[in-house]
Amino acid sequence: MALVTLRRNLCHLSDFRVYGALVALRSLPVNPTNKVVTGHLHPWFSSLLPEPARVLSHPVCGKNFHSENGNNLAPLGGQRFPQVHDWDALDQNFKNEGEQLFYRRLNSLTSWEEVLSFLSTLEILPVTWAAGALRRICEVEKGDSDQRLSKEILENSAFQALCFQLEQQLSRLSNTDLVTALQTLSLLHVNHQSSLVLNLVAECQNRLQAGVLEASNLCLLGETLIGLQDPGCVTLGLIIHQLQGKKLETFTPEDVVAIYRILQTYSDKVNQHQTFLNMINNFSLSVVSYLSPKSVSQVLAALVVLDQTQAHPLIIKLGRYAVRHVPHFTNEELRKVLEAFIYFGLSDRFFTKALEQLIVSHCLSLDPGVISRVMEYCSRKLILSKPIFNAVAETFVCQSEKFSPSQISELIEPFGKLNYLPPNAPAFFRKVENVLFTDFNRFPPKMLLQVLHSCSLIECHPVNFLPKIFSPFFLQQLQGEESYLDRLNLAQLTQLFLTSVLECPFYKGPKLLPKYRVKSFLTPCYSLETPVDFPFYKSVMMALIDLLGKRIYFASKVLTPYCYTIDVEIKLNEEGFALPFTANEDVHKRIALCVDGPERFCSNSNHLLGKEAIKQRHLRLLGYQVVQVPHHEVEMLKSRLELVEYLQGKLFPQKTSVLW
Repeated sequence: MALVTLRRNLCHLSDFRVYGALVALRSLPVNPTNKVVTGHLHPWFSSLLPEPARVLSHPVCGKNFHSENGNNLAPLGGQRFPQVHDWDALDQNFKNEGEQLFYRRLNSLTSWEEVLSFLSTLEILPVTWAAGALRRICEVEKGDSDQRLSKEILENSAFQALCFQLEQQLSRLSNTDLVTALQTLSLLHVNHQSSLVLNLVAECQNRLQAGVLEASNLCLLGETLIGLQDPGCVTLGLIIHQLQGKKLETFTPEDVVAIYRILQTYSDKVNQHQTFLNMINNFSLSVVSYLSPKSVSQVLAALVVLDQTQAHPLIIKLGRYAVRHVPHFTNEELRKVLEAFIYFGLSDRFFTKALEQLIVSHCLSLDPGVISRVMEYCSRKLILSKPIFNAVAETFVCQSEKFSPSQISELIEPFGKLNYLPPNAPAFFRKVENVLFTDFNRFPPKMLLQVLHSCSLIECHPVNFLPKIFSPFFLQQLQGEESYLDRLNLAQLTQLFLTSVLECPFYKGPKLLPKYRVKSFLTPCYSLETPVDFPFYKSVMMALIDLLGKRIYFASKVLTPYCYTIDVEIKLNEEGFALPFTANEDVHKRIALCVDGPERFCSNSNHLLGKEAIKQRHLRLLGYQVVQVPHHEVEMLKSRLELVEYLQGKLFPQKTSVLW
């Protein structure tokens, strides 16, 4: 007779110390149903040299078994001994229970010391648990930062033992655990040339070539190889090829984001995968609502790199979901979203409203790069958001030293372009002037000219800098290695010179040489004026003919000697009679009629753009009577007759009837 006592000890659950089973066998023949553990199990990290596989027994708690012949065991209570398959099921239950307890305790730990200390209490550590422990170290040490693993961790003997066990038992890891382990080491910035990382990569490549990786494993492996900064075009190409063979329904939202990031590295060969990319673009419409703020920014950034302008429905939907994530984006994520909005020309009033709330409340804590992108977004879409502009102006006064020259240029330009002076304008432009004086040589010539020209648009004339930018030395720097100066730069220089003559008569410094002056500000691509809106312009022309009687009494699109083009010019004699536009004598007054369509105003606003405001300002100083005909006033009129009466009131406010 032999008495076998199997005892299960999971006491002290809070410490989760799992001890090996104590098995007492008395001169019994080997039975297939017996689970034998020979010797005492030592802690896992103290004996990692190659050895026969160890067996973990899961003893039954509180049961005494009696055997008559050493072969037929039965419980003392009369129950029959379980068959072999019952033992297997029992082992599996205990294995699952132990795994759950292990991960529950592991996830409660908050530092790498606690993780390694916890592992040292375990008698054995399956390789899958080792992979989980490594992942937990990554979670508690890295967090949301991009820091490298500290030298103290790397040199810790228990951590080295953990890595050694993984390296020795790679073949026992599941596909998911294998790829996850490689991703973890990549995130922890472990030396990419270490034997563990190289062996993990080799094992992943072997399984990739064998075609046994599922879609999620392929996506995770692709992202990880990109993070290792030496992905290998062949490997990534094979991953993309195998992904194309997977069913779209098997892709999770995380997989979709990973696919975009993988294809992003293949941007130079995007045409080869455009069919697959089109399928992903269409499928992504169904997963946008499940994407996190980080994922939304990553997909938008990838679409920019891949130049997916044809994926308009996806871009629009991502833009709408980005609105609700604005308060939750990190600085980098928000910057990527803004760049995508700028690149694809997106504009959303709810997105702008969310930006206003963010900028007003957190502008001082935002990265200068994000602030400059917000201003660029407003500038590109002609959005005059006074809360944003005011908050940015205040931030620049307080933190100007944080901004680079390019960021300063991107910040200043919208104020001039959209013709807006913030409440703290004196302090704001005094700070701009101080920064330019201090770091004048840090600004590239074209960037410096852009800043000074933007200031002049809103009557903040950079008189102290005019001698420098009109000098031959600066003009030579501006030209650089090109054989000629850029047309836009010449137009900006000419307008600054005209500003110095008309608005700064006290300026007595160097003048801009005639060879650097343009003849017209209205030129294709480099215009400092906005062309007329032709349908609106045509309707005004027809009403003018009705008002004045003949087409001869006004001229259209007249180029003045001062570079500006007048939409409509009307000449009057001393008595107020309209003269033919060919007349050069007896001209007492010249009327410059500005037919201002929607393109000459800020978006959804009646606020005139900076380049149109300076044009009208200069025309008045040149002696013209400027009469503005804005589209928002004309659109309120119901008939052509009302338009004629409207123009009469604008052109001849003192007369009850028109003379010609």
